[in-house]
Amino acid sequence: MRIRSLFIGLVAWLLLLVGLFSYLIIGGYSRLLFMLTEGLVVCLLVYLVVFYRRIVKPLETIGNGMDLLKEQDFSSRLGHVGQREADRIVDVFNRIMEQLKNERLHLREQNHFLDLLVNASPMGVIILDLEGRLHSLNPAAQRMLHTPDESMWKGRPLASCTHPLLQSLADVPPDVSRTVRLSDANIYKCTRSAFMDCGFRHEFFLVETLTHEVFKAEKKAYEKVIRMIAHEVNNTIAGITSTLDTLDDALSGQEEMQDAREVLQVSTDRCYSLSRFITQFADVVRIPSPTLAPVCLEELVLSCKRFMETICMDRHIRIHLDLAPALAPVRLDRALFEQVLLNIIKNAAESIGNDGDIYIRTTPSPVCLEIADTGRGLTPEVSAKLFTPFFSTKPDGQGIGLMFIREVLTQHRCTFSLRTDDDHLTRFRIWFEEEANGR
Repeated sequence: MRIRSLFIGLVAWLLLLVGLFSYLIIGGYSRLLFMLTEGLVVCLLVYLVVFYRRIVKPLETIGNGMDLLKEQDFSSRLGHVGQREADRIVDVFNRIMEQLKNERLHLREQNHFLDLLVNASPMGVIILDLEGRLHSLNPAAQRMLHTPDESMWKGRPLASCTHPLLQSLADVPPDVSRTVRLSDANIYKCTRSAFMDCGFRHEFFLVETLTHEVFKAEKKAYEKVIRMIAHEVNNTIAGITSTLDTLDDALSGQEEMQDAREVLQVSTDRCYSLSRFITQFADVVRIPSPTLAPVCLEELVLSCKRFMETICMDRHIRIHLDLAPALAPVRLDRALFEQVLLNIIKNAAESIGNDGDIYIRTTPSPVCLEIADTGRGLTPEVSAKLFTPFFSTKPDGQGIGLMFIREVLTQHRCTFSLRTDDDHLTRFRIWFEEEANGR
């Protein structure tokens, strides 16, 4: 711009000189002075043309290139100006612009590929900002958190989030992988790492679901153990009961052996009780595959409420219903799912003991069934062990009920959780997948 102003100034001075000499000529000065004036004007014009081509035009071209760089317009190119040194600069500049364009295109393609990869990944990806707040979640992470979009959690510090999975992530050290088992029976492998962006370190989490693999391995293990124990115990019990029956028949005619016969009867009853105990474990292994059909969830809940109402009334436990109107039918096995609901309500009543409340609620989009109770609640230590094989909080419990519930809900492809919230209500929530609903 300064060179252009200088050039315009020279042209103005030239015009001024031409006007001055013309005035002098008109005023009567000699012809020699007129010829000198013409020669001076021609020289000045030649100088100005050379000055423009050698100095002004190359500098203007370089200035245009700087503007292109400033605007990040890597698709435009500079033309030659007919000056050797300047044209060399133009060639170098055009090569740089071509490389920058290719680099930008490569980065865009790479970022697009990474976005597609992250969004399609079955692993949850949770990225934090520089202040440790949630920045973004991919669709897999949103499904793990049971939220349709990331706005519910975005911008919140990780430590202040109430979801058990996010709370567990806050305890994972940097650059470490840890297996986390939640109260909803889900098992995750959580890895905390970081990447550099514009010179700053951004932390992120990779969350991999291990629930199906662990359940499959656990089921295979306890199926083998139960079958082996049931086979050995039932064979032994059969021999013992047969011997006891034979001995009881031999002593049947002797009055003085009446006490001994009563002991034999107690032993026989104990053997049959042990056989039934083992059979209950074997029944968990032999849960039939569900036969899915559209079922009205409201009718199913009302049926279970009527069945359990008498037991609850004896303990002064009140059952409250809050069912969503016109709820879409859900595809499930009515017999199996009814047994699940009865087990959940029974566990809630046993947790309350006497004088309490059970709340049963349904919500749409997605369809969710919630059973809450005012019982003694679950500690974090107990919550971490729920739904593990043969674990029970009852003194005489066998750990079969929750195993049965877990197996049936898993076969129905439902997601579920059992935990005590801040309002001291223990909630068992069951979410039905959209494709499993009758919509």
